[in-house]
Amino acid sequence: MLKIKILGSGCPNCKRLEQETKKAVGNLAVEAEFEKVTDYQKILEYDVLSTPGLVINEKVVSTGRIPSQSELVSLLATALDEN
Repeated sequence: MLKIKILGSGCPNCKRLEQETKKAVGNLAVEAEFEKVTDYQKILEYDVLSTPGLVINEKVVSTGRIPSQSELVSLLATALDEN
């Protein structure tokens, strides 16, 4: 199972990143656990300076933007291969 964290304040881009990531997880038909991290101290622990941030299995894979659907699928597939 993938552990996915969305880092950000809950802004529209953070919500969109979560929606797009959930869509990519559904397309891959894998199990994933989602967590929203809104505490700035915790976000800074990941060395993320611009949100939204995407963390898969404790690895920061994207910051400051919303990856395309194909990129999200690729990031998720890579994380699955590393598991």
